[in-house]
Amino acid sequence: MKTYLGILVVALLCAATRTVQAEVNIFACEPEWAALAEEIGGGKVKTFAATHARQDPHHIRARPSLIAKARRADLILCSGAGLEQGWLPILLRKAAADVQPGTKGYLAAAEIVPILEKPAVVDRSLGDVHPEGNPHVHLHPQNILLVARELTKRLESIDATNAAFYRGRLKGFTSRWNQAMENWKEKASSLKGKTVVVHHRAFSYFLNWLDIKAVASLEPKPGIPPTTSHLEGLLRQLKAKSADLIIRTPYEPDKASAWLSGKTAIPAVVLPYTIDGVAESGSLFALFDRSISLFKGAIPSAAK
Repeated sequence: MKTYLGILVVALLCAATRTVQAEVNIFACEPEWAALAEEIGGGKVKTFAATHARQDPHHIRARPSLIAKARRADLILCSGAGLEQGWLPILLRKAAADVQPGTKGYLAAAEIVPILEKPAVVDRSLGDVHPEGNPHVHLHPQNILLVARELTKRLESIDATNAAFYRGRLKGFTSRWNQAMENWKEKASSLKGKTVVVHHRAFSYFLNWLDIKAVASLEPKPGIPPTTSHLEGLLRQLKAKSADLIIRTPYEPDKASAWLSGKTAIPAVVLPYTIDGVAESGSLFALFDRSISLFKGAIPSAAK
């Protein structure tokens, strides 16, 4: 009897230890949010990114492996503003997950940061316009900090035992991030006022932060692939008044930007857009470091 009770006590203690040490499962829709979750959660969280840098986050298939991951999630962390509208609702419905919009386990970054490019009119004839505004919110570093604060609150609520740990991680991250933002601003000061041609409005927050102007888009309308007539119109526009750079994400095709660059001699560059989009962009800090370096390196007048 004593042996049985001893085994039972040990088993209960082991179960309690596992409960205390259990990781919070975080399902991040995009790599940048998985990286942020790791910054704040450290070893107390287990993160999974549903997409990678060479996938367009607008268009993902709700495959069984993603459904299984969502079903086990304690927290869903996504961009929101319609970026994942084509696949996330289907995924959550099929997963029958507890983490649904409106719960503490569902965090959409766009709901807590200032949104750019909210359309006055929503009409399908205007292309793939997001009614809530531009969803690529992670490319303004101040937005990263706002999401980090809200993420910490959610983790404290979900895993109250480790609340002090998450607050400490946030404090450390905030200090390093604020210092990095100062350094980035100084490093990018020569980019102020530069003009760019974008493929899609994926970099609007980054450009807004650094006071860089997008003067044209390779897409005739958001989400509509470049057409010959549109590109010829851009060529005429840029011959009349040139731009400093043509930029695109790793997941966008290079044909249009290469053609326009060849016709105008405007440099074309791929910016990382998210974690591991290009070499040396494997963290949130590296994402902004590398983006600024590539931008400056492609424009001779900015390389100082």
